Amino acid sequence: MTASTPLQSASLTRRAALTGLAAGAGALAVGSAARTAAAAPTASSAAPDPTPGAMQLFADPGFNFAGLLALGAAGMRASEVGEVLTAVNAINAAGLSEQTYTDTFRSWGDRLSAPPAVGRGDGGMPSQTRRFRSLRAAQYYAQALFYVLGTDQPGDEEAVYEAGRRAWDTFARLCTPAAVTARVPWGRTRLPLWFFRPEGPAERRPTVILTNGSDGQNVDMWTYGVSAALDRGWNALVYDGPGQGQLLFVEEIPFTTRWETVVAPIVDWLLRREDVDGRRIALTGLSMGGNLAPRAAAFEHRLAACVAMPGCLSPWLGFDEALRDIVTPDKEETNRVWNEDVVPELSPQEAFTVKKRFEIFDRKALRQARRGKVLTDIWTPAQVAMDLDITGIVGRIKAPTLVLDYDFEQFYPGQPREMYDLLRTRRDYVKLTKATGAQLHCSPMAPQQHCDVVFDWLADVLRR
Repeated sequence: MTASTPLQSASLTRRAALTGLAAGAGALAVGSAARTAAAAPTASSAAPDPTPGAMQLFADPGFNFAGLLALGAAGMRASEVGEVLTAVNAINAAGLSEQTYTDTFRSWGDRLSAPPAVGRGDGGMPSQTRRFRSLRAAQYYAQALFYVLGTDQPGDEEAVYEAGRRAWDTFARLCTPAAVTARVPWGRTRLPLWFFRPEGPAERRPTVILTNGSDGQNVDMWTYGVSAALDRGWNALVYDGPGQGQLLFVEEIPFTTRWETVVAPIVDWLLRREDVDGRRIALTGLSMGGNLAPRAAAFEHRLAACVAMPGCLSPWLGFDEALRDIVTPDKEETNRVWNEDVVPELSPQEAFTVKKRFEIFDRKALRQARRGKVLTDIWTPAQVAMDLDITGIVGRIKAPTLVLDYDFEQFYPGQPREMYDLLRTRRDYVKLTKATGAQLHCSPMAPQQHCDVVFDWLADVLRR
């Protein structure tokens, strides 16, 4: 809980608070928060540009981060350079906004999902062609999904998610061998999962459970793990937890603070399979997953390794201090200040950022966002964000753990090193740098480098 501090003025507090909203709850996804100009609180006007020259697809740093994620995914066949750059040019020509970004990438998803006029095989085209067109379509729908709450049709959020989900499911079905799909019980619902296996004879193999962040989609898990695992002859499992994918956008279930309850039934499911080596199951977490995976590993001791990408002790600390100071132990007073002093002055872009940052933590906030409204109760979702703090429990992790960090880390600066210092097991710390084009949260321009680091480390830890 954050102590109450005096507010200097509504305007000043609003501006400072929205700096924190822009830095956000640290999401990977198809874009970071929409406004990340002041993402690193210690940056000065003389600081080096983290994305110089050709890396500047958009003038706005948040949109630019989103575009770089889409472009970088081309290395894993989850996008096409020409398609992304054509979309970028169209968006800039139309005028950069949440509306133009969403409309442009959604149209690319529609184009790649549609069957051609002539062709053969599954869906009117050869299955291999349809497979990777579907993967790229999933990428472009995911790009559109991130910004849809800022458009004139915020209620389309579920429909855009469903379109991306259909594309992902088509891709998974057309893999060789096809991904195994299942629904694992969790609470009153079931977690959807996709289990990818390499070609070859059935045998017990190392398996990586890939944990997404606060608003990434399954296509990101292909880029940041599934493809690399299959190349090494390993299994890879992708899943939606609470606050993610189907559970968020369809079932409206927000994040849980007890991620070990999410991972445990998945481990149970894997251990029943004859093609899984139960002694070599690893768990990775991307973006805010760098908080969720270590939380799970602190309690789930059947894991052989854990990777935090990056290490995140507290998503709440990704918000600016001035915003955190608005949230006091007094729920009524917190919401009064929020609704009377902050919300009335929000610009449309700032209002989008508020909606996006908090829909993952609270069903009411999600529903209000889909109606084009800013949440009226900031106190309740803030409690969830605060309760995700794992500072006091990372020392309980027994599995060897790799913590990644990045030059110009926008969302959790300093937290990866702090997590590493708190670990009491075998541990390693690796920082990906600007020198090799791997800067920024989750190395959006260098997922291949990213996977090389992670999977080389896992190969060493999981070797017999």
